[in-house]
Amino acid sequence: MAENRHEHHGKSSKGFLNSEKILKDIGINEGDRFLDLGSGDGHFSIATSQVVGKDGIVYAFDVDHESISQLQKEISEKKLSNIKASVVDITKELPLPEGNINLAFMSNVLHGLVANGEADSTLKEIARVTAQNGRLAVVEFKKQESPMGPPLSMRLSPDDVETLAARYGFSRESILEAGPYHYTIVLRKR
Repeated sequence: MAENRHEHHGKSSKGFLNSEKILKDIGINEGDRFLDLGSGDGHFSIATSQVVGKDGIVYAFDVDHESISQLQKEISEKKLSNIKASVVDITKELPLPEGNINLAFMSNVLHGLVANGEADSTLKEIARVTAQNGRLAVVEFKKQESPMGPPLSMRLSPDDVETLAARYGFSRESILEAGPYHYTIVLRKR
């Protein structure tokens, strides 16, 4: 069964996703508590740390030790004090208190969780750690052929994401363009 699992731990979105534009479109505020789920090498975490400032915090969680190690090195080199990068299996209980996060974020992660049957356990935990009226932003590949990304059969439409997240108290706020091959759906916890 393991050979059917969707794997892509540690990949980077540098080069094909404009983190600054995506984060600006989502609307992150100074002082926010941001959770980057499946952070990889921290492309979005690093960009977010600049926006949330000294009063905010970025939690970067990924199961890939090498990616987190790389991110921790970059955090140290850039002397960033507001990113906590940890090796965490996001499909299990998250090491955060209930209602702690203003904005949970996933980029090119949810389709793999769905393919592996791990989306429900992950979304349940995201709902637990997200504050009331907090948000979940999901960047995914558009459900169309493209020169990169997962097979078309694995891709999720914004409606698919909305249906999954609705089970955990999230409702759609907006759908945004995130480049030629991606979209971002922003959902709010009610």
